[in-house]
Amino acid sequence: MSQTSPARREPATRWLAGAIADIPTPFAAGGALDIPALDRLCARQIEAGASAILVCEIAGEVSTLTAAERDAVIRTAVAAARNRVFVIAGAGSNSTLQAVQNTRQAAAAGADAVMSVVPYYNRPTAEGIYAHFRAVGDATALPIILHDCPSRTARALPDEILVRLARWAQFVGLRDATGDVARVVRLRALVPPGFRLLAGDDTAAVPLAAAGCDGWFSLVANVAPQLCSAILTACQCGRWSAARRLHRRLLPLIELTNREVPAALKQALSLQGLAAADVRLPLTELDTAAKGMMAHAMARMSTTLSKTAPGSPHLL
Repeated sequence: MSQTSPARREPATRWLAGAIADIPTPFAAGGALDIPALDRLCARQIEAGASAILVCEIAGEVSTLTAAERDAVIRTAVAAARNRVFVIAGAGSNSTLQAVQNTRQAAAAGADAVMSVVPYYNRPTAEGIYAHFRAVGDATALPIILHDCPSRTARALPDEILVRLARWAQFVGLRDATGDVARVVRLRALVPPGFRLLAGDDTAAVPLAAAGCDGWFSLVANVAPQLCSAILTACQCGRWSAARRLHRRLLPLIELTNREVPAALKQALSLQGLAAADVRLPLTELDTAAKGMMAHAMARMSTTLSKTAPGSPHLL
C-alpha cells in the first residue's frame, strides 16, 4: 500500500455516504439462495437513489453462507448495480487468512469495496488488530471500510489503531457501531478529510449525523428507503427537528429489527411481499407475539410514509 495525500482521497470517497442498506440474504423454500428476491432488494435501493449497497454482512447471515453462496450473492448485487452504485461486500473473519481469502473473492466477484470487521472471538491485541487489517489491505486494491462492532466482536477498534490505518488511502471509512457521539467528534479531528465516518445502525443515525457522521448503515432502509431518504435530506439541510421527528416515527421498527437481526427484518420484508422470512440456523423466525408487534410497527410506518410522500408538506 502507498500513502496518498488527503486532497486526493476526497473525491474517491463521496459515494460512501447517506443511508446504505445492509441487505439480507433471502432464502427460498428448502434453504437455497433466492436470487430473484436478492435482485429485487438490490434494485429497490438503486431506484431509491442509494449511493451504495452492502451485502454479505450482519444482515446477510454471512457466517452461514458457503464460499460459493457468498460469490453468488456478490455477483448478483454487482449485476443489479450495473455500475450505478457501489457494491460493498462483507469480507471479514476472525482468521486473517480467511479474511484475506474473502477479500480476494469479493474482488474477483466484482465488488467495488469491502467491509472488514475487527476479528471476533480471538480477542487480539491492538497490534494484532492493526496487523490483521494491514494484511487485508496488502491483499487487495479495493477500498476497505473498517467495521467496529464491539458488542459482537468482544474487542473494540482502538482510536489510535484507526488513525494509523486511516493514514493509508486504501482504508476509506469506518462503520462505527459503538453509538458513541463523543467518539465521532474526536475522530473527525484526527482522521484525514476524506475518511468517512458512518453510524453502524439506525438507532444512532441522527445523533451521529449531528456529531459529524457522513451517513449510516441501515437495516430499515431495506423496508422504508423513502423514509430513510427523508431523514437523510433533513440532516443534510440542517433541519434537525424534522430529522428527529421522522426518526422517532421509525423507532418502533428500528427497535424490533435490532432485537432479532435479521429475522425481524426478513419478517418485515415478507409483509411487503419482497422476500420470505426464512433464516438459517442457529437463527429462527420470530415467534407469534413478535410477528404481531412487527405487523403493528409496519402499519404505523405505512401511515408515516403516506405523510412523507413526494410533495407532501410533512416531508420536512
